[in-house]
Amino acid sequence: MDTMPKVAAIHDMSGYGKCSLTVALPVLSVMGAQCCPVAAAYLSASTQYPGFTFCDMTSQMRPVLTHWKALGLTFDAIYSGFLGSEEQMDIVLYAKELFPSAMLVVDPVMGDNGQVYKTYTARMCENMTRLALGADVIVPNLTEAAIILGKPYSEAPADGQSALRWLDALSGGKRRVILTGLRFSEGNIGYGWQDSASRGTAQLPFYGHCYHGTGDIFASVAVGSLLQGDTLARAAERAALFVGKCAEVTFKAGDEPHGGVRFEELLKQL
Repeated sequence: MDTMPKVAAIHDMSGYGKCSLTVALPVLSVMGAQCCPVAAAYLSASTQYPGFTFCDMTSQMRPVLTHWKALGLTFDAIYSGFLGSEEQMDIVLYAKELFPSAMLVVDPVMGDNGQVYKTYTARMCENMTRLALGADVIVPNLTEAAIILGKPYSEAPADGQSALRWLDALSGGKRRVILTGLRFSEGNIGYGWQDSASRGTAQLPFYGHCYHGTGDIFASVAVGSLLQGDTLARAAERAALFVGKCAEVTFKAGDEPHGGVRFEELLKQL
């Protein structure tokens, strides 16, 4: 009898603003995986909105994982996104200790557009880098890749060959990598991938805005695709095509970027 894959998803949750767990849950579910959330925090709205409330859930994270272990549960993947402290990064490693057979997927959320997020310290970036380098699969954007590699953002890849060099360095021959946010020409945006079987880059149309939460959707689709047995190349392609379609629909609808993309009506395509 087939067993539904289970994912321990370690993310925060925003009540409003489509990102983190509010996109990981429906995306992974529609792709046939059971998404088991480990909430790192609860926010009334995403950080794109002023005055948001914030409830730190760190104290509950280890007990949740310990209880799952006591229940005899197993997980096919541990999937982490934004983490708010060094302790939460340690908790991801704790999850891997409890469930060693699970694929560890780290979306090393630290910054974007060449800027580190204001909540992140240099020490947190160092710890996130260590977490990423110990993962099975990482999905950094260009800013995060630069931090992991210790390179200035000004040296970010501007063509396919330089992107492949960054992918090789990020992989280190040990981990699978999908690198997002590659822009080789005006009006396009793309990604690169590398594992032991293949490597490459691809470009797709860019729809006018950088929509909040699209990185979370991309990584979630990639995780769901890998759990369905797809290659890394195919997982990256499916994630990019889905996010691109979501951005196109949202752009045509004229929605403001802070709220995220209209992914709900497109879930059936996954």
